[in-house]
This record gives sequence, structure tokens and C-alpha cells, in this order.
Amino acid sequence: MTKLGVHLASIVSVLSVLSPAVVAWSGPPTDQLRAGVDRVVVILHDPALAGERQGSQRRAAIGQVAGEIFDFGEMARRSLGPHWEKRSPAERAEFARLFTELIQRSYIAKVDQHGSAASVSFLGDTVDEDYAVVKTTIPLSNGSTMPLDYRMRSAGGRWRVYDLSMDGISLLANYRAQFNKIIRTGSFEELVAKLKANQAEFAVPSAPSASPASGKTGK
Repeated sequence: MTKLGVHLASIVSVLSVLSPAVVAWSGPPTDQLRAGVDRVVVILHDPALAGERQGSQRRAAIGQVAGEIFDFGEMARRSLGPHWEKRSPAERAEFARLFTELIQRSYIAKVDQHGSAASVSFLGDTVDEDYAVVKTTIPLSNGSTMPLDYRMRSAGGRWRVYDLSMDGISLLANYRAQFNKIIRTGSFEELVAKLKANQAEFAVPSAPSASPASGKTGK
């Protein structure tokens, strides 16, 4: 168990694959995902944004790009599962904001910390109308590779990520199970309070460490 806000370490660290990618074949979803990653690479290698003095500006720039890569609103809705329909518009908006802040803090922190992470290999994508799965692999420290699938959704002419599946383990399914338990044994208000306090503990299945720079869900 880890503190909310850093419990994404295993999964978010593999999001931080920010060196040039290897592409076998790509369609629009892959192209847009890769373009977003490339933009983060540019930020991390920008001399004007280097160093701790420019940390806030650099992290803000990364956060802006993250907002274009990920569909945080859709992620929030799916993470709440059937409980989403029971909430008022105001409650949905507040939960979506808190969930977005959680993911963004974790993502930005890991990317900023591991700016020279391992490379990702894009293996291609499968598209079913407005949904797609971009298949990738990342190298592990033991020399093997691990599959990392990005589930994407097209809205307004743009593909954005709404879930990740790391070695077959869905990020949103994991959140949904834990959020559901808190609501069923406590209340929705309790879940919101934990998110606000940033003190809730949620487990993310451990994954092998991605190699450093040196060396099942449906729609």
C-alpha cells in the first residue's frame, strides 16, 4: 500500500518512456500518442526549462501536454463505474477534478524525475470505430520486455488515452475496484474526503522495474 499520489509509481514510471521511440507501424492513434510523448521530450531537453529554478514552469508545461494525451474526464467517469450515474452534476465535476489532479500530480512528478527513461517500442494499433488500442513494449532491467497497452478514445477529431494495461493489468479496473469498496463500505463522501486529503491508500499491482536510461478491459 502506498500514499495516494505516489501509488502510481509502477504504472506511471512506464508512462515516462521519454527517449526516442521505435516504431514498427502506426496509424492515427499511434501517431497522436507518439507526438505527445515527443513534445514532452522537447520540454525535458529545453535548456531554458532545465534546473530546479525552472521546475515549476517545466512541470506546468508537462502538465499541459499530459492534458492533451489523457482524457482525464473519461478516466474519472470510468474509475467510478456505476456510482457515476448516481452522482449529481456538481459531484461529478468535483470528483473529476480531484481524480485529474491525482493523476496529473503522479504523472508529472514521475516524468520530471525520470526525464531520461527507457525507450518504448510502438508495435501498432487496432481501431474499432471511436476506440483503439495502441500496443507497445518497454524494456525491463532484467533484459526482457513488458507489454504496455494504451486504450484510446476519439472525440472531437483527437485520440486520447483513457486507460492503460500493463502486462494485462488495467489501471482503471484497479482504481474502480478500490473506489467501489470505499463507497460500498463507507460512502461516496468518504472517497471524496480521502481524495481531498490526499491520504487515501490504494494498491497498484507491482510491476517489474522498467530499465533506466543506462541500461483486460474492453471499451
